[in-house]
Amino acid sequence: MDTTPLNSQKELSACKDKDDCQENGVLQKGVPVPEDKVESGQISNGYSAVPSPGAEDDTQHSIPAATTSLVAEAHRGERETWGKKMDFLLSVIGYAVDLGNVWRFPYICYQNGGGIGYAICIIAFYIASYYNTIMAWALYYLISSFTDQLPWTSCKNSWNTGNCTNYFSEDNVTWTLHSTSPAEEFYTRHILQIHRSKGLQDLGGISWQLALCIMLIFTVIYFSIWKGVKTSGKVVWVTATFPYIILSVLLVRGATLPGAWRGILFYLKPNWQKLLETGVWVDAAAQIFFSLGPGFGVLLAFASYNKFNNNCYQDALVTSGVNCITSFVSGFVIFTVLGYMAEMRNEEVSEVAKDAGPSLLFITYAEAIANMPASTFFAIIFFLMLITLGLDSTFAGLEGVITAVIDEFPHIWSERREWFVLGVVITCFFGSLVTLTFGGAYVVKLLEEYATGPAVLTVVLIEAVAVYWFYGITQFCSDVKEMLGFSPGWFWKICWVAISPLFLLFIICSFLMSPPQLRLFQYNYPQWSIILGYCIGTSSFICIPTYITYRLIITPGTFKERIIKGITPETPTEIPYGDVHLNAI
Repeated sequence: MDTTPLNSQKELSACKDKDDCQENGVLQKGVPVPEDKVESGQISNGYSAVPSPGAEDDTQHSIPAATTSLVAEAHRGERETWGKKMDFLLSVIGYAVDLGNVWRFPYICYQNGGGIGYAICIIAFYIASYYNTIMAWALYYLISSFTDQLPWTSCKNSWNTGNCTNYFSEDNVTWTLHSTSPAEEFYTRHILQIHRSKGLQDLGGISWQLALCIMLIFTVIYFSIWKGVKTSGKVVWVTATFPYIILSVLLVRGATLPGAWRGILFYLKPNWQKLLETGVWVDAAAQIFFSLGPGFGVLLAFASYNKFNNNCYQDALVTSGVNCITSFVSGFVIFTVLGYMAEMRNEEVSEVAKDAGPSLLFITYAEAIANMPASTFFAIIFFLMLITLGLDSTFAGLEGVITAVIDEFPHIWSERREWFVLGVVITCFFGSLVTLTFGGAYVVKLLEEYATGPAVLTVVLIEAVAVYWFYGITQFCSDVKEMLGFSPGWFWKICWVAISPLFLLFIICSFLMSPPQLRLFQYNYPQWSIILGYCIGTSSFICIPTYITYRLIITPGTFKERIIKGITPETPTEIPYGDVHLNAI
């Protein structure tokens, strides 16, 4: 387990008069290292140095050879830090506030009312394989919006069928059970071309239009993160703030639509019976984890570029608050339009969006925009907002993987970051090709339901047990006090030790006992797809028991001694430099 008590460094402190020491991390100043250039009060990874209480009295200490080599390894290159504190906050907020706030949160309201590090990397790869595909759909919509008349307003296009019914037209039309709107056929038959696939067993060819769109998406991603947080921290000033401007514009426009009150009433009226259903709690937990992103390694990666005594408690409260408020406001943006659609169709709000998920954006909302005055303008800013929402979350997701690997192998990749990032982006591009097929939407839904949600919940459960039970809640709170100057209260301790692990275990067991029966449009997923989904989900966190088994095999001693050794925090000299930043979070 790659954790160590921060104050255990007191045993290794070796400081001279007027020298800076860091007793709270692995690195120290005061050790003679060639060409050592460290600013006063900081160590090479950007953490603020904390002077040792006995540094002024002790003038001579022996320095273990392992520590000397560790420090020498650490000073090969200085770890970059955020240019400004706001760069960090906007990056975290941009990661937390993503497409899920706009479609997943309203959709859920609509519907209901060591080995760990490797698991995180695999989950991040699965997410990159389908998340960027949704942005490619949005980019295709954006490009299609630069016309006088939006193409999903008419039934006279080459992709339309005889069932296409435009109830917004001036002609008297009858909406039947078999009717499809122009927006639905534009999405399913032109963007996805899903009619050319027979299902998961026959996905069909790759859509070259979507392939070009996702290539452009990945190009933007690469040049935004290839230099590290110094560049991505500047990009998020646009990608994290622009969506709020657009949400404000769309909220005002939606509130003025006829029937908007019906959607708002449906949105705010609680259904207390739903609280008795397990599925509601599963959806709520998945939404929080997808939105705030604990367990993905992104927050760890971003925090590793902060100063040692950065007030992460305040940052967590600000980010959580902004994220929840954004989700709540986004609900009004979506449901005012759902109320408008219900008014136009003369239906109940609950009947408006048959297929939830991304369809809520690409069919229902797109159709509503198309029938507004200045529809082209609203369509452009809406889909541009979706792209920016997705971009900063992708920046964060990939940065988590990149930081983990570079910190683990600094001697290989620290000076070759641009090439490594290029390799990661190319790998994600090829991994996403299966979602660009004509049946790619089926794969997207399968990955969304099985590859990420349950796996993330399991990883976070294991993290909680490892930190708060094995590492120890007392030692963890002591570490927090070293960094922030105060210790967490009893409320947080009870949540970390008992409530959170038990709740996570309950959610995971509920999912395993009643796996979701998947359906997309008119396609019912076959039974074997559930087994496939479990295999995909298991493939990510299988790294954890595999690594545990590996450690038990290579550790000398009896089986009991190996177990005790495995759950005991490692000493500072056993931890590679790349893992140092994990101790400061």
